[in-house]
Amino acid sequence: MAKKLLLKDDHIPGINTYEVYRRQGGYASVEKALKQMTPDAVVEEVKKSGLRGRGGAGFPTGMKWSFLAKPPGVPRYLVCNADESEPGTFKDRYLMERIPHLLIEGMITSSFALGANTSYIYIRGEYFYVSQILEKAIEEAYAAGWLGKNILGTDYSLDLYVQVGAGAYICGEETALLESLEGKRGNPRIKPPFPAVKGLYDCPTVVNNVETIAAVVPIVNDGGDAYAKIGVGKSTGTKLISASGHINKPGVYEIELGVPVEEFIFSDQYCGGIRNGKKLKAVVAGGSSVPILPDNLILKTAAGEPRLMTYESLSDGGFQTGTMLGSGGFIVMDEDTSIVKNLYTFARFYHHESCGQCSPCREGTGWMEKILHKILDGHGTLKDVDLLWDIQSKIEGKTICPLGEAAAWPVAAAIRHFRHEFEEYVKIHLP
Repeated sequence: MAKKLLLKDDHIPGINTYEVYRRQGGYASVEKALKQMTPDAVVEEVKKSGLRGRGGAGFPTGMKWSFLAKPPGVPRYLVCNADESEPGTFKDRYLMERIPHLLIEGMITSSFALGANTSYIYIRGEYFYVSQILEKAIEEAYAAGWLGKNILGTDYSLDLYVQVGAGAYICGEETALLESLEGKRGNPRIKPPFPAVKGLYDCPTVVNNVETIAAVVPIVNDGGDAYAKIGVGKSTGTKLISASGHINKPGVYEIELGVPVEEFIFSDQYCGGIRNGKKLKAVVAGGSSVPILPDNLILKTAAGEPRLMTYESLSDGGFQTGTMLGSGGFIVMDEDTSIVKNLYTFARFYHHESCGQCSPCREGTGWMEKILHKILDGHGTLKDVDLLWDIQSKIEGKTICPLGEAAAWPVAAAIRHFRHEFEEYVKIHLP
């Protein structure tokens, strides 16, 4: 049985309440950090753990924390990115719904490590009901003395707030999130300066994903070295995976990083295989923005080795033969799936969600949607497939934020691996 760190208690009735969560050992990391450790010692444990950002980028969390500027007399902030708008990803929602106090505990411990006395959870607008769950958990934490002035009789104080967004995908990008949190239009900022130097209200700020912050709890409780022993290589610890699509057992799974992709898809412990006895056709492994891979490349690398659920193995071979673990939005497609129709759905989403600040993204996403609609509507030509390829290449790497790449990579990968399907749509309607 795979080791669980974040979801080990999700089956316990009432675990969403303070009383039950506390009985299961909740808030022990806060006690340990505030009474037995210094902020720098907590940061060091996170570094030892090898924890990488669970929101998609996979950047080492401890290193990100160490970049935080500490000018005297200037406040610092920790902001939790709970915007989770990536199609195919819903693991943060599950964690906040089931075990809200785990996130609250992680926020307190992490805020102490960073020297933040005010912290925020920025949650997507469609998760309004989840924000109410968090608000209740925060009230319970205040009442029990885990938030507010002089926590546990120490000189450390923290106020924690929940801010609900308005449903904009772009606000999942950390600088657009900060703009929105300040009450402005959620447009990404040009970097540098980075948030670690000039973030919320022009003060040093760390922005971390829900799962990343929750993982700080077992890291502090058990030690960074113990966490680093789980997983493979630089992919340490456990990872929450949102599994959906044509599988028998969709849901949220906590895996030890390093599980073979084939085992994750076909074993009864996880996805339980392809539904209705169909064959596997393709997988989007890390949310809609990562490249799609056909069955032969998602199960094995180009070198013929088993593909593993790790940052390194999934990206092996670059985008020619690999993809990304991303946010863990694992979408499985069976043999009857139309890759072209699926891509059109993604293209519509990215066109709609582009903030319009950068012309390659603003114009390119619109043209990709129009051309795909033209192909699906029976009016496409072979030149349109080449035009799609040309447009995506003119978006990637030419925008302020990663939404450009998020829109371009699915198009590039679909054409790279499934060009014959685009050509079939065109040829079937030729006179």
